[in-house]
Amino acid sequence: MSRLYEMCVEVKGFNPEKKDAIINEANEEWPNFDGDWFDPQETNPDADASLSSHGEDCLCGGETEEEFTDRLSRAIWKANGGFCPVSVVATNLEYIPRERHDRGEDDYDRIMEG
Repeated sequence: MSRLYEMCVEVKGFNPEKKDAIINEANEEWPNFDGDWFDPQETNPDADASLSSHGEDCLCGGETEEEFTDRLSRAIWKANGGFCPVSVVATNLEYIPRERHDRGEDDYDRIMEG
């Protein structure tokens, strides 16, 4: 059974030279990101490196929010060439409330090994 979700992702502390690769890989994993990634450094060069976007689509094939977060994190980390914090806020649009799933350095080792 597929359920409609809004997924909001935030990526921090990434390699700025890999920004486009990160966006491209994230869009490959979740094609329904709105295509308009927010980067606060575009308007404030002193801001911390971060990217965020959101989009709606269904989780299909029995994939859980946690599995989605792991899959997206793996793609982002590969594009970045290493670890950077990834957060996903998953809102099941058919059943609110929403849940936040953060991936840290411990998760990096676990996910990248698998």
